[in-house]
Amino acid sequence: GLGGSHPQTSASSLHLLGFDTNGQVAYTESCIFCCDVIRRMARNWAICIGINNYNPRNFTPLKYARQDAERVSAFFQEMNFDKVYLFTDGSSPISADQGPPYPSEPTHGNLVTFLSDRFARPFLSTGDNVWFFFAGHGERHNSKDYLMPKDANARGDKVISALQVDEVRDWLLNSGADNVVLLLDACRNEGGRGSTGISAEQPGVITMSSCNPSEKAWEINELEQGAFTYALLEALQLPGDQSCATVERLSAYLKHRVPNLCQRYGKMPAQTPRISVDPIEKQHFILIPQFARQADIEKLKTDGFRFAFNNQLRLAEKMFIRANAAAQGKDTEILVAYAKVLNQIERMGVSAATTPTAQPGQGGATAETVSVQDAAQDDRAGTQKPETTKPSLPTFEFEVVTVNAKGEISQRKQKRTEYVREDLGNGVYLDLVQIPEGTFRMGSPESEAGRDDDEEPQHEVRISGFWMGKYPVTQAQWRSVAALPQVERDLDPDPSKFKGNSRPVESVSWEEAVEFCQRLSQHTGHEYRLPNEAEWEYACRAGAATPFHFGETITDRVANFDATLTYGDAPEGEYRQETTDVGSFPANGFGLYDMHGNVWEWCADDWHENYEGAPTDGSAWLSSGSEKMVRGGSWDDFPYGCRSANRYRYARDFQYNYLGFRVVCASS
Repeated sequence: GLGGSHPQTSASSLHLLGFDTNGQVAYTESCIFCCDVIRRMARNWAICIGINNYNPRNFTPLKYARQDAERVSAFFQEMNFDKVYLFTDGSSPISADQGPPYPSEPTHGNLVTFLSDRFARPFLSTGDNVWFFFAGHGERHNSKDYLMPKDANARGDKVISALQVDEVRDWLLNSGADNVVLLLDACRNEGGRGSTGISAEQPGVITMSSCNPSEKAWEINELEQGAFTYALLEALQLPGDQSCATVERLSAYLKHRVPNLCQRYGKMPAQTPRISVDPIEKQHFILIPQFARQADIEKLKTDGFRFAFNNQLRLAEKMFIRANAAAQGKDTEILVAYAKVLNQIERMGVSAATTPTAQPGQGGATAETVSVQDAAQDDRAGTQKPETTKPSLPTFEFEVVTVNAKGEISQRKQKRTEYVREDLGNGVYLDLVQIPEGTFRMGSPESEAGRDDDEEPQHEVRISGFWMGKYPVTQAQWRSVAALPQVERDLDPDPSKFKGNSRPVESVSWEEAVEFCQRLSQHTGHEYRLPNEAEWEYACRAGAATPFHFGETITDRVANFDATLTYGDAPEGEYRQETTDVGSFPANGFGLYDMHGNVWEWCADDWHENYEGAPTDGSAWLSSGSEKMVRGGSWDDFPYGCRSANRYRYARDFQYNYLGFRVVCASS
């Protein structure tokens, strides 16, 4: 029952009763139940800016930017956001806590005054979110991204009265919110928005930008909206199994739907939204709780219980806050668990319950870290520990999709698997997924379209279990390891053409990938190496016998490759002409991302022209050859090159912007 009060919080005491099998009370526990926090577990504040009336001597006036901001604002209000501030021509003044109201005309002075005043100090906390929507012009000058208010001006290298995106980000982060979401439909010009575009990458936040920097974002007369904002609002309101309530699903939807709208209404070249998530684990963040799937809520609950069990109380608190928001306060199990966590935090003190978090911009995570060393600790010689002291491995949930012969997603499944995490320092982590032992048929049947003779004969291979990188090695991970002591050769800390902390490192040779593994092994005390070719194909297939792990064909909705050529009955798609952030597309059945496309991945094996005489135990097939195997295809490859069975090779010292790798850990 509820009764009593807590002196320092708006709270009541909650008495938890435990019963034995005879129905008698076996124990009682008194918890602090924070009623106010439970009632509004996650707060949402939003700023919406839309600008049509630019000075035509500076920027082309727009038709629908104001209307886009008004519609997004209306949607946020419909979702019961706590505060929604609208800046457009003709919108009402914005009330202030003290003093006169803020003018809502979207000029540089008005926006800076509001942002610097309202976000001068933290006022939000764990579980809370800040949203920033901007529709108008945006440009990139001297490697800096700018949003253009109504009175902005840009002449050559001079940018006057513009909002620098990283300053906006810093203001919003200063609120103390758990999550900051930037929605930037800000590249519009001459029927589109912007001429030089802006980058999507902002450390520490979720950024969704309407197009790539080299593209323009179109306004569509028939829709009376920008293509990006139309697709955004459409996606956020999809019901049931179609729901795009998480960052991951919304990202996939926008990358397909926006180019589709451009093609449908004759706006060419089509724009492609660019999504950046830092840290990358926020891809699973629930954006709109009202449209969350039950599986999304259950994942947060499970994570909350796991963190609480492992005494990671601040992380448990965060998970239960998010879960309660998604469950709209109707899940009693969440409420009771949250009350117990608060009670433990109260008893232990804040410092005892605090967990270190990753630094933004490093591709790390703010989740609990269970290292490879922790996972293996009970296997050390002479170590005997009771079962109850074994570390509990964290798990993550992921969605696996199946496509039909036309490339349409015909099935979605939620799966969960264990992983371990290697701390690379400075908030950078390397996640490894457990690959179970098993047997599979390596190679392709003669009936498989696009196959080559080097994929035969098909043969049974037995694979021992191992740990494999959840993603291709990212640029943030590469920089961290490149800073470690040299083993055999130098490593360029920044070799990639397509820059981004969460993009795969590329332009690295096989020799450099081996050096990476050697440094990582020396640093951690665990055996890291490149995967054997058989291990790679087994891990890629994840039990599938089809050409791709998601089915009979491949489309630009499920992988990054040159989709201007098709496979089977799939439609033509987009050729992005660059790498994408790892994890941008659905995982396979083992929880591995980017196994098809994005970057070719180096393997340990030497090149052999077919499988005659190949090992059947999953070991590397080595000889005296100078060429090494690569697998998986890349952003620059046609679909047949991305098949699970496809093989190719390069000289071990060859580098190019489609060559990357992922690692395997052989430690127990």
